[in-house]
Amino acid sequence: MDNSSATRVFFLIWFFAATFSFCKVKSNISCNEKEKQALLSLKRGLTDPWNALSSWSDQEDCCKWAGVHCDNKTARVTKLQLGNLNLNGEISPSLLELEHLNYLDLSISNFNCTRIPSFLSSMGSMRHLNLASAGFCGLIPHQLGNLSDLRYLNLGYNFGLYVHNLHWMSSLSSMKYLDMSSVNLSSALNWLQIMNRLSSLSELYLPSCHLDSLNPSLGSVNFTSLLVLDLSVNLFIHEIPNWFSNISSTLLELDLSSNALKGEIPCGVSNFQNLEHLVLGVNYLTGKIPESFGQLKHLTVLDLELNYFAGPIPSSLGNLSYMWKLILEGNRLNGTPPKSLGLLSNLKHLFIGDNFLTGTVDEVFFTKLSKLKYLDLSRTPLFFNVNSDWVPPFQLIYAHMSSCKVGPNFPAWLQTQRSLKVLLMSMSGILGKAPSWFWNWTSNIDFVNLSANNIEGDVPNFLVNSTVLDLSSNHLKGQLPRLSANVRVLDVANNLFSGPISTFLCQKTNRKNKLQVLDASNNLLSGELSHCWRYWQYLIHLNLGSNRLSSRIPNSMGSLVALKALRLPNNSIYGNIPSSLQKCSNLGLLDMGENNLSMTIPLWIGEMKSLTILRLRSCGLKGHIPLQTCQLSSLRVLDFANNSLSGPIPKCLNSINSMAMPHVENYETMEYLENAGTYFESLMLVPKGEELRYEENLIFVSIIDLSSNSLSGSIPNEISVLFQLHFLNLSRNHLTGKIPEKIGTMKELESIDLSRNYLSGEIPPSMSNLTFLSYLDLSYNNFSGRIPSSTQLQSFDALRYTGNPELCGAPLKTNCRKEQESDGDTPVGKAGVTPVGKAEDDSETSWFYSGLGVGFAVGFWGVCAAPFFKNTWTSFWSVNDMNDQPM
Repeated sequence: MDNSSATRVFFLIWFFAATFSFCKVKSNISCNEKEKQALLSLKRGLTDPWNALSSWSDQEDCCKWAGVHCDNKTARVTKLQLGNLNLNGEISPSLLELEHLNYLDLSISNFNCTRIPSFLSSMGSMRHLNLASAGFCGLIPHQLGNLSDLRYLNLGYNFGLYVHNLHWMSSLSSMKYLDMSSVNLSSALNWLQIMNRLSSLSELYLPSCHLDSLNPSLGSVNFTSLLVLDLSVNLFIHEIPNWFSNISSTLLELDLSSNALKGEIPCGVSNFQNLEHLVLGVNYLTGKIPESFGQLKHLTVLDLELNYFAGPIPSSLGNLSYMWKLILEGNRLNGTPPKSLGLLSNLKHLFIGDNFLTGTVDEVFFTKLSKLKYLDLSRTPLFFNVNSDWVPPFQLIYAHMSSCKVGPNFPAWLQTQRSLKVLLMSMSGILGKAPSWFWNWTSNIDFVNLSANNIEGDVPNFLVNSTVLDLSSNHLKGQLPRLSANVRVLDVANNLFSGPISTFLCQKTNRKNKLQVLDASNNLLSGELSHCWRYWQYLIHLNLGSNRLSSRIPNSMGSLVALKALRLPNNSIYGNIPSSLQKCSNLGLLDMGENNLSMTIPLWIGEMKSLTILRLRSCGLKGHIPLQTCQLSSLRVLDFANNSLSGPIPKCLNSINSMAMPHVENYETMEYLENAGTYFESLMLVPKGEELRYEENLIFVSIIDLSSNSLSGSIPNEISVLFQLHFLNLSRNHLTGKIPEKIGTMKELESIDLSRNYLSGEIPPSMSNLTFLSYLDLSYNNFSGRIPSSTQLQSFDALRYTGNPELCGAPLKTNCRKEQESDGDTPVGKAGVTPVGKAEDDSETSWFYSGLGVGFAVGFWGVCAAPFFKNTWTSFWSVNDMNDQPM
């Protein structure tokens, strides 16, 4: 080493030694005793679940305590960093003793919906105040406006905070950073004018603040220093105001997503030459995507998803060389994706699915997209056309190509993807057999959905390791695969899987499973339901419907205590529903239809308080409908059709609250969410005379179907309080009596089927109030009188009223008697007559004497002249009866 190098080394050693010596001297300066006691008082008021303040001891220098920072010269406390510690309890006013405190962070705590202490406003040195996600509620103290030196204020994500106004913020002229995310600012009508006065503001975050206006009439704004503006998730039901064009040209990030903005993107947005993030997704914006966006050279994120943009994707977007996220999905874009998008070499996210894009995306398009990680071409008519030996330049994490033409050949390029975690290729036109490498390859993929293709062949005995595997609606066969403990969803419905179900349920490799959804419906599975259910404790949704199962339901199914949906329809299951199912207290859907149960409805069914759907259609039920059914207050679907039930309809059905009052949808019963996947329960119902499948919309259905039984007695009047009922089917029974007079109060009714009973009387006038009614069948009963007039009731075909000889009026061709009189017909018939020249509201005396005279005449001729008119009278009634028959 030469002398100059040695000198430099010696100097560096001396410098660091002196520095450490200086620091050591400074560290000997102890904190102020008064401030130490103030901090200990603060600690005593707090609950510290993670013991993060264990270093706060009276024997230690408070400047060395965790989260405490002191001034290097004076040792006075200037900063408290207590965020992310989940503290709770009470904030002591002893903080006021910290006269030099300018930085306070209590974020991500849990102060149990207490108010922000107003004494914080007396801490005049405060420059940085972070109370984000701290669990505060109530009115934000306006005294915070006294902190005139405040530069940073974060009150975001305290979901119970609100303001009456924001006038107090006008004095915070030094504010640079303001975050009030999820604070209720709905009463602050002049919020924009207040923010406009904060001339130093560089970052403003006001998402989810219940704001409803961007004040489109405002001429200009004074946001000359603004770098970030986030106004997402509010409700601005108007166009983007022109004043946006006057925002500082230094703007880097603009987020107006998830509002109700409409109209076109203003031209002025293209003036933000420094813009890096532009997020306008989830609005009602229309028009074309401006070509001028290609001039925003620094743009790295462009998110326009879920709007109504039309026209082609601008080719100018290919000029944005820094772009790493492009999200245009869920619009009305058309044409072929421009080849210039393939020049975006920094692109990681490309989401252009759910549009009307056409044409071909080939391997040349992806040549320079080596950084691509997330690709969405789904729900478009695009053709993903690549050679069978293509090796992509990218390693995807997420590939969504459902409802995009990927087939007919199985995509061999997938084998090259070693980082892939989500593969969605349902309805992609893939034909033929899956290659042998595919089954073991899936073990590294968290989510696989290849449903609704035409993949065929035997599935090998491989070990499923994916969290979600959906192979439903293909032509796969063989036995059900083995499962690892990672699998949460296995959906192989609508295939050709066969073999005894017990082989799958009882094999040792499956005994450690944590499966939550098993749908193997519509296959060829056979045999008995096993007694191995104790190994399937995590099951939430179980569907083995439409197979060839033949056995009793074992008592061991009661061990499925987490179960929310149990579906075994369309098998050959017999015997009773075991009472052990009472242990499944979370059960919300029970479907045993189309079996051979031949049982009475169990009385314990009333204890299943979570039941939302009870479908026991066509399964041999007998006996009466028990009153305990009325205890199912959450029930939305009650389907006992096509059985041998007898006795009356229970009057207590009005106790089913979910059919009587607006309800909160129980989505947990109907769907399962897991990362990128959603599993929806589906159900076959007969709401309007034909069988329909309900899936995602099942949660909104409310139906009572008791048709095709042997029920007797009248329709209970109490049923009229089921104001949320959509479909009512009581057809093909032995019901008598009248339709409840107040049926018209059931305003949500869309369908009523009372056909083929023995009901009588007039159709209640209140039925005219059923404005949503789109299906009605009252045929083959004994109804009489005029069909009430309404737009709905006259819109149905006459066949819906046929088989009621004494029913008249449109749409039937049988005129009612008063209509016949107005046409000059002779007023005779069973119902009596109205004297000619007399109004319907004549006095009772007039009616008495008129009736007496007519009665005498009719009596005289009936006794004295009957033989003479016998043939004529018989002919008259024959003609009259013919007129009463439906045409």
